[in-house]
Amino acid sequence: MPRLALLDPSKTGRHALCLESQLRHRVVGQDEAIHEIVRVYQTHVAGLAAVGRPIGSFLFLGPTGSGKTHIVEATAECLLGDPRAVLKIDCAEFQHGHEIAKLIGSPPGYLGHRETGALLSQEMLKQYHTDKVKISFVLFDEIEKASDALWNLLLGILDKATLTLGDNRKVDFSATMVFMTGNLGAAEMSALVSPRLGFCVNSPENTDGNATLRTRMSRAGIAAARRKFTPEFINRLDKIVVFKPLGDQELRRIVDLELETLQQRILMAAGNHPFQIQVTQSAREFLLAEGTDARYGARPLKRAIERLLVQPLSNLIATGQIQHGDRIRVTCGGDSSSLLFFREAGASEVWESAAA
Repeated sequence: MPRLALLDPSKTGRHALCLESQLRHRVVGQDEAIHEIVRVYQTHVAGLAAVGRPIGSFLFLGPTGSGKTHIVEATAECLLGDPRAVLKIDCAEFQHGHEIAKLIGSPPGYLGHRETGALLSQEMLKQYHTDKVKISFVLFDEIEKASDALWNLLLGILDKATLTLGDNRKVDFSATMVFMTGNLGAAEMSALVSPRLGFCVNSPENTDGNATLRTRMSRAGIAAARRKFTPEFINRLDKIVVFKPLGDQELRRIVDLELETLQQRILMAAGNHPFQIQVTQSAREFLLAEGTDARYGARPLKRAIERLLVQPLSNLIATGQIQHGDRIRVTCGGDSSSLLFFREAGASEVWESAAA
């Protein structure tokens, strides 16, 4: 009688584990979305993806600034090395049926047939492929704003991984991850959170209450999607993921990530004259206070860093106040209304940036 060895299907393969690790470093507070992307990617790597369908199709819902577009760009960066390796379709530009010609090209005989290129052509899908990774990323941003014609176009892509262009050429989407984002249900989700001022949906405290709230928010988003889209459309999606509003803990983590990215920008832009920045905890708290807005998620935070940190650093570079090898220490002013910039070098000069 043969010996039976118990297998563990919960383990993650090396490639998928690497993707998960990189996504968790880049994307904050959206573990469910990361899990679903990694799950689909591992199925693809194992060669067991469904034949005649895209690698994965996702509908990401939730409030603005919660990271729906960012996670798509982060996935492209992890796998293809470039966050811009995403074919992004702004669905606000396709609110009328005739505008679909921008995606598939005009049929023969129509005015401008030869001049109108198809945005969803096979060449466009493959433009970011690398020697190691042959995966395309297509993002339909704000899908709820598109016309019925675009939704019908997506039915064929999601079901058969095939799109017919205006000149009858076929486009194969079987090596594509299709993402759709939308703000459906965002108002209902905000109403669930706003009565509990200061509540963090991802806080470890009050675990049972948080889990209940997350469940209610997910149901609100999915219910809004079912009201908007037909059952045929919903049934062709692999997963609907509702993104949660970012809490204080997540925003603090985003500050750290943005400052890491800024240091990389400095090293690349400085060329042979690099310098380092050291942002104190008080300065981080100041940036967090200036860039926090519960209605808009992480986007005001990024703008605050550009306005209060990047622009003053640009002025200091342009005026020669920062030299090669300097370490720039950034801290909060005594009145907590500005950032102070110190150069740790021979001189002990101080610069102040108003927080206006």
